[in-house]
Amino acid sequence: MPESSGVMAVLADVLVAGERGMPAADRLCRACLPVLGVDAAAVSLIDDGESRGTFGASDAAARLLDALQFTAGEGPCLEAALTMTPVLVPDLHAQDEPRWPAFKDAAERAGVRAVFAMPVRVGTIGLGALDLFRSVSGPLSTTQESDALLFAEAAAQILLDLIDDADPASKAEPLDQWEQMASLSRIEVYQATGMIMAQLDLSPTAALIRLRAHAFVNELTATEVAELVISRHLRMEV
Repeated sequence: MPESSGVMAVLADVLVAGERGMPAADRLCRACLPVLGVDAAAVSLIDDGESRGTFGASDAAARLLDALQFTAGEGPCLEAALTMTPVLVPDLHAQDEPRWPAFKDAAERAGVRAVFAMPVRVGTIGLGALDLFRSVSGPLSTTQESDALLFAEAAAQILLDLIDDADPASKAEPLDQWEQMASLSRIEVYQATGMIMAQLDLSPTAALIRLRAHAFVNELTATEVAELVISRHLRMEV
């Protein structure tokens, strides 16, 4: 396991590799796996208590695990972003762990036993969370927990670089820029929600619940269901 200086070298390699945006976030997620002793990692975008998209992931499985939290409307990434503190669950399926029942069921089917989420933030502005998934139960060591926070700080830097690149001439506050970027993510889900609202005469909240419920029952992500709705291959029944 690398010491702190080794971790800083890993982070420096990611941040100066020349990649920006999502490729840099993907690289960061892959780099943290051996350092933190986890099997998968993802960076979630969170805005107003909602998961808005997966900004980076170590692989397709990690991206799916992050999407499951959006589909379920609950999970460690949302809690970490809301509380601005790490969420550490060494045994997701322990009998005394009552949180996130829908996400837990989906995670169990995916072989996840431990999950850790570190807030990605700049000061008091929450940008999202770094999600860490492991197939065996057990806590992070004290060193691994500290290193995970460093990886979360690096994720925040990658996000801020992307915001700056999006409109370098903008004089908007960082929070305003972040809200503009977040509004562009998972747009297909909200487009499909609008179609379901019109089809079934539902409120936005009720339509999104229907979409998520269909995804959960059929073991799909919300994005996959949204694509079916938009392409008119799926129409929700009353």
